[in-house]
Amino acid sequence: MAKYLFEARYTTEGAKGVGREGGSGRRAAVAKMAEGLGGKLESFYFAFGEVDAYVVVDFPDSISAAAAALAINQTGAVGVKTAVLISPEDMDKAAKKSVEYRAPGR
Repeated sequence: MAKYLFEARYTTEGAKGVGREGGSGRRAAVAKMAEGLGGKLESFYFAFGEVDAYVVVDFPDSISAAAAALAINQTGAVGVKTAVLISPEDMDKAAKKSVEYRAPGR
């Protein structure tokens, strides 16, 4: 499974919802969503600043991750930015791949 990082930003409506159900309620809702898509919640942390929560989820494929992001964003209560996370071991494999590329103007 691949890991995905979701950076969540709550709207005023979303922040009110977190206030009503609490942080553990949000974590449980995200875990249930992930499991429904064949995935698993790895971590969920609230934060101060520009991003309100950082969530790492294992999904079987990018279609499941995209479906989750689409469903979350459609609520209007939270907006998410998604990043695919790459393990150090996979980065080692990527570094060993032969790539033919020419930079612009060279």
